[in-house]
Amino acid sequence: MDLGIRGKRALVCASSKGLGRGCGEALAGAGVDLVLNARGAETLEAAAADIRARHGVQVTAVAADITTEAGRALVLAHGPFDILVTNAGGPPPGLWSDWSREDFIKALDANMLTPIALMQACLPGMMAKGWGRVVNITSVSVKSPIAALGLSNAARTGLTGFVAGTARQVAGKGVTINNLLPGIHATDRAIALDGAVVKARGISMEDAIAARAATIPAGRYGTAEEFGAACAFLCSQFAGFIVGQNVLLDGGATNSTM
Repeated sequence: MDLGIRGKRALVCASSKGLGRGCGEALAGAGVDLVLNARGAETLEAAAADIRARHGVQVTAVAADITTEAGRALVLAHGPFDILVTNAGGPPPGLWSDWSREDFIKALDANMLTPIALMQACLPGMMAKGWGRVVNITSVSVKSPIAALGLSNAARTGLTGFVAGTARQVAGKGVTINNLLPGIHATDRAIALDGAVVKARGISMEDAIAARAATIPAGRYGTAEEFGAACAFLCSQFAGFIVGQNVLLDGGATNSTM
């Protein structure tokens, strides 16, 4: 299926591996030129070289910490962008009593304020051209809070509120903003969360994975490839009437009618 976005230019954050890499792969497969960003230069360059070789699109790797103004400036200098995919690793799990003000500020910087800053930088150019796509990778926790991920619950819900209003202000200019809400996918994040279960319960990693998979109606973890395909569709010419939505990709784990 031709998504109608060949030749567009996308910035994909946290894209050296995991869900961000999956999004970059899917966009490249649709003919989109990429600017990939992550903090680890070696892994990022390897991902860029692999995508470039297999899809024949232009891929620029920019190693930078986009939670800082200097990092964002370095990445945004490679614009303008037709497509923006924001993404950042989630804050660590814990108990409500564990977190200090500094912990919350760090979570807000990574999972709320940085995506907002990137949108503020990219939206004017998209609106001027009359076309643009923004996809924010958030979390299932904005619909179904996860007790141990209070920092993520708070920061990502704040971003969701910002998108809800902003998406409806820019839609008339041909720009859509939507959020993808992943449940458990087979990524490093899942390994970290399952590792915490292993430590807390004294069980094997295999048992921890099996126990979590049993809570998912699909009976398995998601893959970065299928997540990326969903992202690419939201960035396509066919998604212009999807505005300000929160799309769950959780294998049915969230038990909700709406």
